[in-house]
Amino acid sequence: MTTLPDGLHDFLREAGWSDAAIDPLPGDASFRRYFRLRAGDRGAMLMHAPPPHEDPVPFLDVAGWLTANGLRAPAIHHADAGAGWVLLEDFGDDRMRDWLDVRPGDERAAYESAVDALVELHRLPPGPFAPYDMEAYLREVRLFTEWYAPAVGLDVDFAGHDAAWREALAPLIERQEPGVTVLRDYHAENIMLLGHPAERAPQGLIDFQDALVGHPAYDLVSLLQDARREVPTALEAAMLDRYAEATGAGADFRADYARLGAQRNAKIVGIFTRLHKRDGKPRYLSMIPRVWEAMERDLAHPALAPVASWFDANVPEPLRRAHGGEIA
Repeated sequence: MTTLPDGLHDFLREAGWSDAAIDPLPGDASFRRYFRLRAGDRGAMLMHAPPPHEDPVPFLDVAGWLTANGLRAPAIHHADAGAGWVLLEDFGDDRMRDWLDVRPGDERAAYESAVDALVELHRLPPGPFAPYDMEAYLREVRLFTEWYAPAVGLDVDFAGHDAAWREALAPLIERQEPGVTVLRDYHAENIMLLGHPAERAPQGLIDFQDALVGHPAYDLVSLLQDARREVPTALEAAMLDRYAEATGAGADFRADYARLGAQRNAKIVGIFTRLHKRDGKPRYLSMIPRVWEAMERDLAHPALAPVASWFDANVPEPLRRAHGGEIA
């Protein structure tokens, strides 16, 4: 039997949902929990993001900004941010990932719609969010040296790692002003299909609470180099072409896409290792080979030469051939 968090029934009473049936949903990699509510012909989703581990205020702020700018974040019905409760619109069960598992023939249409949503987002002025600056990028890639390296017994050059990434990312930092809103986890498990992909219905956005202002290539990387779902390289290339045709992005953008692909994938290897070692969630280890393979493709781009050299000097070839190797 699932234990319900303290305060749940008090919150539902305040929100006018005291008579709702409560169905707990599977969790994710965070401390957040979700519950589906049903009361007669009404339905809603309840998010519990309890302090001090979570703070729902950024979610509420980003949801408000997205909605005000014509994008489909869930409507907020009621919230008690101090206690970590948010009652929001239920987008249903049609996650893009699940839909395509059953209907692989819709893959291209679904990704076209997802890319088109980013084009729309990137035409907007950036939101009132913190910058995705060099220090933020470096904090993230350090997860690779802080968690993955010791987990596989590597003694690596930490200072050289920082220096290599600074050199590789410097041209990108110069180009990303004034920036766009970056949702940061824009992938097939965080896109809800609100209609058939072929109908180009608006897509529901979730898990955007960590939004920053940064480079437009970042969310494309999240989508097309998905840690949780295999995206064929031919489809990745076609969707990059689609974005470029819609926005006029050129060779510099392709180089920045590789830079952010390597940066994000190195971060994810570190995060997935941490989820196993610190949080007791080993299921994420099975995703590392896919992430590692994409990272190797990114490192092959000339824009990543300083980082590729660091990998050549610090990560032995057998581990790389094994796409990360075994993590105990």
